[in-house]
Amino acid sequence: MKKFVTLFTDSYRELKSVRTITTAAMFGAVAIVLGMFSISMGNYIRISFSSIPNGMVSYLFGPVVGGLFSGSMDVLKYLLKPTGAFFPGLTLVTVLAGIMYGCMYYRKPITLRRVLVSKLFVMLVCNVILNTMCLSILYGKGFMVLLPARALKNLVMWPIDSIIFYSMAKALDTMGVFKTIRNIRTAGTK
Repeated sequence: MKKFVTLFTDSYRELKSVRTITTAAMFGAVAIVLGMFSISMGNYIRISFSSIPNGMVSYLFGPVVGGLFSGSMDVLKYLLKPTGAFFPGLTLVTVLAGIMYGCMYYRKPITLRRVLVSKLFVMLVCNVILNTMCLSILYGKGFMVLLPARALKNLVMWPIDSIIFYSMAKALDTMGVFKTIRNIRTAGTK
């Protein structure tokens, strides 16, 4: 339990660094650009790769920064390119996803297994159950009517999203980007 609490306190300390904010802002710009190229399939299903920067921020800075980043990016992307009605419940689910990724990635090595498990967990809890519940409330459709298509979409996207995120994270790690960000961050706190 102490390690779990430490994740949040350390991540909160990360939030106080200007370098953390600027790095998150750069990832935010990438998330916005990727969000502009999403594929909508009706009101209920949207395929987007803008979650990659969200995972990177959660990996680098933890659950507090990851949750705040994910929530703020959700609102900002909606303001820049509104699709459908705005529903605060969907933003809260996005915050929860950022927190969950932060808990599973922060200060841990990125392995394909870790990415697959965390993506599956977030997709089941956030995308399939909670987002479907929010969409059911928002559009007045039955939960069980929306669930099959959303579950199928997430089942198909799970390995694709996982492999893309893992490949990107490994490539950035191999190029030394994460190490550079961490070194700059720790140099600024001394």
